[in-house]
Amino acid sequence: MIRRRLAGDDRGSFTAELAAGLPALLLLLLAGLTAVDAVTTKAASLGAAREAALAASRGADGPQAGARTAPVDADIAVSVEGDQVTATVRAPVRTLGARLPRLTVTATVVAAVEPGVPEAGP
Repeated sequence: MIRRRLAGDDRGSFTAELAAGLPALLLLLLAGLTAVDAVTTKAASLGAAREAALAASRGADGPQAGARTAPVDADIAVSVEGDQVTATVRAPVRTLGARLPRLTVTATVVAAVEPGVPEAGP
């Protein structure tokens, strides 16, 4: 004879599974949202580095041009060596958790100095 379980034998199992799985699900959600923010910040940093390098290769102020499109609190560095301009943008990523470590993304772009430009400025 097959013995059937009564409806009351599993009392509390859903609550225990929910209590164990909910923190893991929340951590996964926070990690995913932080990753999306990191990718967005990287794309914005790359655009700002591109603007800074192109402006400096034309003889304009590179850091000022890059600051227009750079993420908040980004550091922009432009260096000219010979006929190449290198622009680097470092930006912090906002993590979704006060006690998580700070993440920083970096984007570097190299451009050639335009012909006819007397001196490319940083």
